[in-house]
Amino acid sequence: MNRQHYIKPFRTLVASAAAGIVVVSLFGLKAAHLDFRFLMLFLFTALIGARLIIHIPRIKGELTVSDTFIFLTMLLWDGEAAILVAAAAGFFSSMRATRKVGVHIFNSGVMTVSTFLTVVALRYAFGPIALLSGHSLSLNAVCVMAMVQYLANSALVTIYTGCKMNQPFWQTWRKFYMWASITYFAGASAAFLIAKLIAAVGFYGTLAAAPVIVIVYFTYKTYLKNVEVSIAQAEQAKRHAEVLQESEERFRSAFDFAAIGMALVSQEGRWLEVNHSLCEIVGYTEEELLASDIQAITHPEDLGDLLVQQTRLTKGTVPGYQIEKRYVHKSGHEVWTLLSVSRVRDPETQSLRFIFQIQDITDRRRAEAQLVHDAFHDGLTGLPNRALFVDHLKLAVARNFRKEYPLFSVLFLDLDRFKVVNDSLGHLVGDQLLKAMATRLKSCVRPGDTIARLGGDEFTILLEDLKSNNEAIHIAERIQRELAQPFELEGRQVFTSASIGIAPSTTGYERPEDILRDADTAMYHAKSLGGTRHQVFDKSMHARAVKLLQMQSDLRQAIERDELILEYQPIVSLDTFNITGFEALARWKHGEDGIINPAQFIPVAEETGLIIQIGEWVLRTACAQARRWQDAYPSETPLTISVNLSGKQFAQQNLIQQIESALTETGLDPRSLRLEITESVVVENVEAASKMLKRLRRLGVGLSIDDFGTGYSSLSSLHSFPISTLKIDASFVSRMNGQNENTES
Repeated sequence: MNRQHYIKPFRTLVASAAAGIVVVSLFGLKAAHLDFRFLMLFLFTALIGARLIIHIPRIKGELTVSDTFIFLTMLLWDGEAAILVAAAAGFFSSMRATRKVGVHIFNSGVMTVSTFLTVVALRYAFGPIALLSGHSLSLNAVCVMAMVQYLANSALVTIYTGCKMNQPFWQTWRKFYMWASITYFAGASAAFLIAKLIAAVGFYGTLAAAPVIVIVYFTYKTYLKNVEVSIAQAEQAKRHAEVLQESEERFRSAFDFAAIGMALVSQEGRWLEVNHSLCEIVGYTEEELLASDIQAITHPEDLGDLLVQQTRLTKGTVPGYQIEKRYVHKSGHEVWTLLSVSRVRDPETQSLRFIFQIQDITDRRRAEAQLVHDAFHDGLTGLPNRALFVDHLKLAVARNFRKEYPLFSVLFLDLDRFKVVNDSLGHLVGDQLLKAMATRLKSCVRPGDTIARLGGDEFTILLEDLKSNNEAIHIAERIQRELAQPFELEGRQVFTSASIGIAPSTTGYERPEDILRDADTAMYHAKSLGGTRHQVFDKSMHARAVKLLQMQSDLRQAIERDELILEYQPIVSLDTFNITGFEALARWKHGEDGIINPAQFIPVAEETGLIIQIGEWVLRTACAQARRWQDAYPSETPLTISVNLSGKQFAQQNLIQQIESALTETGLDPRSLRLEITESVVVENVEAASKMLKRLRRLGVGLSIDDFGTGYSSLSSLHSFPISTLKIDASFVSRMNGQNENTES
């Protein structure tokens, strides 16, 4: 309900009623009774009395002199005169607060209406008011006068305020006006005493006492100000005490129930107060801690730093400090904490105290340590990784360079045929083999040596403090013997071996990457010799490695520069001694080194994958040349062209499409093309090779097995391959002569 709509009608009603009451009072006023005394009292009440206010301590109200004079006028000059005085006092008293005329009229109306109701109540209860003056005036009449004036006045003002603030009337009256009754009773009582005094000594006799009353008034005002100041100071002190108590309770609650450990420590280092969290962190009870000091549970290695910090804090060098330190738990294990310490003074004794805030960071430290470990160790084997190995190697190179200790060597290991284990038994077994490999390697070296896994099946070992390079060779041989023993994996025995490269520090190294590179080079040299062996690095290996790297770079450019050429080896029939075809052989005409043998660059092309591009170029070029020869020398049996296919070419999914494209572009009959595949390519995967050979055979081309006798196939297995020619390796027949014991007649 919106009461604000009733403000204007209510103000109009009060003003109208007051105006009517004033008019009636003017007509009912007995002019004969009005004299100079009334006029003086009227002017004093309207102009001065409304401005004289006495605040009552601890009460939401104030005592105005005008209220007293209104009651006094009522007792001395009857009700109509009091109504006129009240109207004037209400009008002039509101001028203290606002300049709005409407407010002045409303306040005057409220005073007029409430005084009118008081007059009516007195006449109804006690008869004519004139008879109450003098010695016949009773306290009952005074109480009625004060009560009616209070109720009428507070009711009118409550209605106005409640409508303006849109609040319930009862709540408004109780909040703002309930205690105002005291001011009305005080004013009525003062009027009662003055009326008695006038009755005793006369009006002018009372005026003679006015200076005394004024002095008493201002003395009382001064007293009230002092009382108000004292009350304000007392209330402020009480509020401060309450704030301090509340703050202390909050601190105590925060201290006792904090999630981190907290303690109050004396200057000597004794625990004065500890909370529950601290007890949980270190495992001691509160009583046990209070009976000891901070040194008793501090880790011995951290005690010195703690005491230094405490000394600096005691001297005031620093306002506080924060460090990570260890405590010794009651059970004996270390507890990592973040300790924050600040200094305070005891409010009573002014003794220096320290507030300890202790946060358990053991889990964080473990996680950080694990992250550091993971960053420098292999996740599968737990061995150091490349980063940590290189770091150790840097230290070894630096110490050796400063002649601080004797020789050292780096071993580089690579498992032979590890891919076969992964492909046949699965990566899970391969991982188990690597972990078992790491375990065996640990058993072969000394405690101070460093074993690392660089990745895949590559391991490195740093052997330090060697008396001679032979020690590294002995350890490599020991590793070979250990690896020769079978590994039990997934219920089966797995055999493996390793190629080991050894780079001794006597070669002279200033950078760790150089010795690691040379060990890797020696390992590859060992692998190129068939594996299952070790090789000690010498500078010629590095020269060959550099040359091989240069060859790889040059070979890529050779394809772009058309430096590859084909030479054609004729194929002669032993029956007619006629040329029946040619075999295309790739040659590299290097710009600086001249003709490079295929045995040198073909393995490089195989390793780098360039063999695919080279093989496709050889196929197209040979087919085109064969077609030109056929056109230039036609015969009943067209010349054939033989082209070698590498293992990577043979494994390509689009091999058939490449061959068809070459035949279509050159116009060569498929029957004129002979494709040669080495025996090792065929036996690597017999099933897949058989399927591919059959597809090639359906294409119409001829198929040959090259270098037969160097692999593990037999003549009995040839029936599964649709081959047309078998080329026996030269090493297989070179020793066949009449004197050979293997020759049969």
